[in-house]
Amino acid sequence: MPASGDLPAYCRVLGYVRPAINFELRLPIEGWNGKFYMVGCGAFCGMLESDRPGFTNAMNFGLRRRYAAATMDSGHWGANSGDGRWAFANPVAEADWAWRAVTETARVGRAMVKAYYGTEQKHAYFAGCSTGGRMAGVEASRFPADFDGIVMGAPALDYTGLVATFFAWLVQANTGEDGKPIVTSERVPLIQRLVAQACHAQDGLVEDPHACNVKPATFQCKAAGGHDCLSTAEVGVLEKWYAGPKDSQGRQLYPGGLPPGSEANWPIWLTGRPPANAVIPFFVRDFLRYMAFEPDPGPGYEVTQFDFDRDPPRLARMAALYNAATWDPARGEVVPADLSAFARRGGKLVIWHGWGDPIVTPDFTIAWYEALARKAGGIEKLQGFARLFMIPGMDHCGISADNASVTETGIDPLSALEAWVEQGTPPHALLATKRRPDGGTQWQRRICAWPDKSCAAP
Repeated sequence: MPASGDLPAYCRVLGYVRPAINFELRLPIEGWNGKFYMVGCGAFCGMLESDRPGFTNAMNFGLRRRYAAATMDSGHWGANSGDGRWAFANPVAEADWAWRAVTETARVGRAMVKAYYGTEQKHAYFAGCSTGGRMAGVEASRFPADFDGIVMGAPALDYTGLVATFFAWLVQANTGEDGKPIVTSERVPLIQRLVAQACHAQDGLVEDPHACNVKPATFQCKAAGGHDCLSTAEVGVLEKWYAGPKDSQGRQLYPGGLPPGSEANWPIWLTGRPPANAVIPFFVRDFLRYMAFEPDPGPGYEVTQFDFDRDPPRLARMAALYNAATWDPARGEVVPADLSAFARRGGKLVIWHGWGDPIVTPDFTIAWYEALARKAGGIEKLQGFARLFMIPGMDHCGISADNASVTETGIDPLSALEAWVEQGTPPHALLATKRRPDGGTQWQRRICAWPDKSCAAP
């Protein structure tokens, strides 16, 4: 393939690993940097997004830096990344999506790099966000020798707890007796403004949701006909959304709820952006129909049928296949997968997550990181191989620009990871940059490695 735009000339290789893992590998013809870069994919994947722009799950981000770069479709083909029909009574495809597609593509990719250039890569890196972040966690725990360094973004580590239990909670909470949504996109700007006022947010950016105790009841109209307040039904939805899922005994079934300050990002995921529908209701529907249970209930199952007492335990079998960590409601804590082998061989892990993420909510990532610290013998020992960066206001994987925060192109965790792996320089902070429409810099922040906050001033 000839050079085009900011991409160098490269050799394009399309192939598959039996039975159905399709992959693409791009090998710079000149100026190869001697390294291999692989990316994950989002949601249920199901396609080769080889020319995906930006940084998130984008192989060309590595190709521009003269990496040999690879991606894959996770072992099936779908109408879109939210199409789960491929998994119906298909355990082989579920295993490919769960763990096999990444490690097999990495194996083939490394072999082809050696065959093409006549030498092995000096270093191998993986970067993924959302489902790609779950893949990163699976790689670090189950296949610790595949990559020297991993960038893990907004990781859906407890996929069953998140996409089945938590998403079902969000959908059921916002479904009225008439079957229609209670909180709609038209109401989101008002909710965003009320929350920003309650959190004393400057420029609408909630720096730390944990420092803001939102009480939706204070937003309720005192009399009929109010315009700058919410109805009783709307307040009820918000109380459930911010609190997160619970069973009939009051046990938390997934940590936290929607983070205050995420409201600007709700239209894509929760309420819809007409004429487009919201992502979460359709995503959880297919997951519950075709992926969450064994056996699959099939196309007749509706999200409103999910029972928060009976159904979470039924997710255990698929959780063992998919998850890189799991929330334990009885203990009220995250049980992480073992990363000790990855650490022992010198692997480095850079994790990033947006505080304004309303789909893979940040509380789980923090609870997981703190659980890892306890297993490692303290935060300082954990930071010897894994560092977490929480970015104020950022949407899920930095996708949306409809907020006061940065997008995915405003950070560069790969450079931080390279310096750590190749030069032994651990990242104490990431620089987050928000651009003006004309391309200038609106603001910059140093994002400290969690839990340090001393370098976070503008």
